[in-house]
Amino acid sequence: MVVLSASILAQNGTKPLVSRQFIEMPRLRVEGLLTAFPKLISSSKQQHTFVETDTVRYVYQPLENGIFLLLITTKSSNIVEDLGTLRLLAKVVPDVASGLSEASINEHAFELIFSFDEVITSGGYREDISLSDIRTNLQMESHEEKVHIMMESKKKEDARKAMEEKSAQIKKRQMEALKDNIMGNGSSSAMPTSGMVGFGGGGVTPGYEHNTSTSGYSGSRMGGSASASFGFEKPKAEPEDQGPRVVAKGMKLGGIGGANKKKNNLMAAMAMEDNFSLLGGQSKKAGAGLGLAATSAAPSAAPSTPLTLNLEEKYSVSMNREGGIESCDLKGSLTLIANTDVGSMASIAINKATIAAKCSSNWNFATHPKVDKGTYEKKGLIQLKGGKGLPLNRPVGVLRWSYSGEDAAPISINCWPEDEGTGSINVNVEFELTRSDMILTDVNILLPLGATDPPAIEEIDGQYKHDPSTGMMCWHHDVIDASNSTGSLEFSIAGSDVDAFFPVQVMFKSDSFLCPIDINGVTSITNGAAIPNSIQKSVSPDAYQVS
Repeated sequence: MVVLSASILAQNGTKPLVSRQFIEMPRLRVEGLLTAFPKLISSSKQQHTFVETDTVRYVYQPLENGIFLLLITTKSSNIVEDLGTLRLLAKVVPDVASGLSEASINEHAFELIFSFDEVITSGGYREDISLSDIRTNLQMESHEEKVHIMMESKKKEDARKAMEEKSAQIKKRQMEALKDNIMGNGSSSAMPTSGMVGFGGGGVTPGYEHNTSTSGYSGSRMGGSASASFGFEKPKAEPEDQGPRVVAKGMKLGGIGGANKKKNNLMAAMAMEDNFSLLGGQSKKAGAGLGLAATSAAPSAAPSTPLTLNLEEKYSVSMNREGGIESCDLKGSLTLIANTDVGSMASIAINKATIAAKCSSNWNFATHPKVDKGTYEKKGLIQLKGGKGLPLNRPVGVLRWSYSGEDAAPISINCWPEDEGTGSINVNVEFELTRSDMILTDVNILLPLGATDPPAIEEIDGQYKHDPSTGMMCWHHDVIDASNSTGSLEFSIAGSDVDAFFPVQVMFKSDSFLCPIDINGVTSITNGAAIPNSIQKSVSPDAYQVS
């Protein structure tokens, strides 16, 4: 067999996602072959999964969600071996990408290319390899790398010890010089009374400012405006100086990054005092400097039940500046984590009849390829084929659903900046809870200001934070529900660019699901006994913005 190319295509074969060539081919030829594929399968009347042209053979397998796995081979290639290679790659793709959606395939594109290289060598010939061997090879554990890391750590440790020895030598020389100076003066009355003035021009010995009680701490001398804008108490007044002191700055060994560390500690203290938090990986980027992501999440406790069920829904919403919903997509999933051997043999019963009755238009549901679809369709039971068990201590997505419709968006934002013509902009922001069945908690609306100056707040519902380093403002609400469904913010700020306030980003938490899914029971497929379990629900935005 000679495989020219292995590709993954979406949208029924019209959109290439990943393509790996095993012999040298021009890009134009590859694009031409992939472009011709959907036309060939649409015109073919045959009932098998290969199509031939004058020069090549297309061997393909449809997967889920309109995804196609495609091998392009020579016409002289062994079709039986090609089909075996195709079946192996069909197992590799969902295992490596953790699903069969465009997003998951794009996210794991390089891992998929590496896995293709494990199956097919350069030149287009198949390796004799299994799925478990591919997993082991992709982990890329290297003894040489571990040895190199150990050697680097040893070098750093030796450098640290050398630095400490050098510091001790410097200190010893300074003390000897001090002793010689005192002895040269002839009496103790010649010793200066305000630091070691005889060395370095006055104050304290260079490099040892931190040994004196009079050295200043810049973090405790913030300006009044900065302290007031964050709503924190002003630092206590320092004792009145008894006389002028001159501090001679010197080199501080190991002092690199000290200012940043003090700043980070101060921001963490601010966040803890105001009890602010922010969601997900987005918030770390968007809310940096606002004191919202300064505190790290506590480590999760060890699982106490044989099985953990995670129900999750994520929103992707795009709104216009007038608050209208331009697009709204919801994606949900049911993920199982078997913590023990008992939990791995679980069969999950869900309310499939209720879901089928309420979720008809614009809804899509899909089970994992390893789930017994016959049992799921007839009885609403989710379990693996052939009575197999779940892998231990690894999340496995067994059910996914999606919904597209403007009515799913839980909140709308209307941002209205107006240039007053006097060098300042007046901004009005409003929110409205569009779904009264949802309760949103820890809501953060992030607005770029286009300037580092603090905004002049004229009216606000809720709380706000301003970060001058990033020019961002966070409008925060603890809870938004049916009793607190609207709110407004008005402020003024210097500037003339009304487009600087976009995009506005929204983040929140909730446990109110749009999909009416319920877990009716969890039993063992071996003996039918009930299995103790814990259910975790999470609703959050994946991308929710006004642009």
